[in-house]
Amino acid sequence: MLPGNKRPTIKDVAAAAKVSPATVSLALNSKGGVSETTAERVREIARDIGYTPNALARGLQRSSIGMIGLVIRPLDTLESFLPAGVDFFLRLTGAASLAALERGYTLMLVTDPSKPDSPLSALAADAYIVTEPHENDPVLTMLAGERIPFVTIDHDPARPDAFPAFRARATNQVQTMLAHLVEAGAQRVALVTGTDPNAWNIESRDEYLKWCAASGRSPQLLSYPETAGSAVGDDVIDALFGASPTLPLSSPAPDAIFCLTGRHAAGVTEAAIARGIRVPEDLLVAGGSGAIINQTSKPTVTTFDLQPEAVGALAVDAAVKLAERKPLEGPLESPPALIQVRESTTRSQH
Repeated sequence: MLPGNKRPTIKDVAAAAKVSPATVSLALNSKGGVSETTAERVREIARDIGYTPNALARGLQRSSIGMIGLVIRPLDTLESFLPAGVDFFLRLTGAASLAALERGYTLMLVTDPSKPDSPLSALAADAYIVTEPHENDPVLTMLAGERIPFVTIDHDPARPDAFPAFRARATNQVQTMLAHLVEAGAQRVALVTGTDPNAWNIESRDEYLKWCAASGRSPQLLSYPETAGSAVGDDVIDALFGASPTLPLSSPAPDAIFCLTGRHAAGVTEAAIARGIRVPEDLLVAGGSGAIINQTSKPTVTTFDLQPEAVGALAVDAAVKLAERKPLEGPLESPPALIQVRESTTRSQH
């Protein structure tokens, strides 16, 4: 037993065993994924410190508390739950909250429940929605280990068919935007992705490289952390156009830049103009997931509307069915992203 008669938690077991909470969950539930030696050591340590499973979390299969949990994985890496100029998560959460109320449920926002400092209530919901999971995401591993139902918005790229998921169709979005940029006059398109190891970044990169190979273009691919926001602008322009306009480049500079993150696109547009590169006359700029700043900047920036309200409502409907032990019928389809053409890719016709 821990000092002060404190009730041991799964995180205490993980700390004592020097493994992750997800590994503890797998070991205690005999779900596989860990060696028998590790599993037995975890079980022995759990017995030694007096750990017993949380009754609320364990009771979810037998009773309902009328709650859906929402884990927005990008916010776990953005270092802020209110990233400036981004409305995607607000729109998604608002629509999901109202959809849950409409179904007689409440929505609980949860940060990464696999972290050691996560509260016990993080695993208290009847079912979960996890957005943009990472490769081999520990959140999905923990939920699966605890036998708590969940659905994801986009899939775990390392386990694409393991869990029910609404796919974000990143491949289609890249194809659509590249076709738009070429139609607008681009010959050399650079791609700027984020660094989160999610399907959106990975599949977008792969589709871009495939397009370059098929069209005989040399890829110009950069990656920057999503959390950097618009501050990446100068770095992107330096990398693609040279630190000084007078320095020669080893390859021709792009005439279009597609940034998956809307705030990256905003920063690139601002940095290009500051360098004397005209947008859109000299350089076309487009973004993937749009941000408020893309609609208000000068020039405004072409982005996608990923329809987060529709996605949130669909995800809640699926999560409620899972919570009520009802089957999910047919493939889970996300609504298509809508391209919103703005000034940054619109050139005068004269």
